Amino acid sequence: MHDEDFAADAALFARMRVMWSAIDPVPADLVDRMVAAVAVEDLSREYALLTLVEAETAAVRGESDTATLQFSDGTTSVLLHVTATEEGLRRVDGWTDADALAIRLTQESREWSADAGEHGRFAFEGVTPGVSRLRLVVRSDDGMRDFQTPQFEV
Repeated sequence: MHDEDFAADAALFARMRVMWSAIDPVPADLVDRMVAAVAVEDLSREYALLTLVEAETAAVRGESDTATLQFSDGTTSVLLHVTATEEGLRRVDGWTDADALAIRLTQESREWSADAGEHGRFAFEGVTPGVSRLRLVVRSDDGMRDFQTPQFEV
């Protein structure tokens, strides 16, 4: 193609753009509606429902804080029990009803890994206090899928 052909095509496309803008303009709120639709569609994959099951300020064996959290996305459920240790760190005990291939607890630049044992039990020791997120790779009928919780404080 020659430069003249490119110029002719560009002029034709410009006229078509003007014509379609006049006949069938793009709705003013289309971009906002699309962003909202994509965000809502992705919520079920990105986040699970958080339920605070119980929180205690004094544990049976000492003056440590504990919290029990439950997450579910309708297909996979996870129960976490967070306990403060004497060193100021946290122990996170968990149970899942899914066939978890990988389990990770993440905080900004840190990550702890665990394997699901019998009955879906797993644990993380020496976790620093802070905002965390649990991520699982779960085997399902459709193959593998990701499950992740909203952020929570340990």
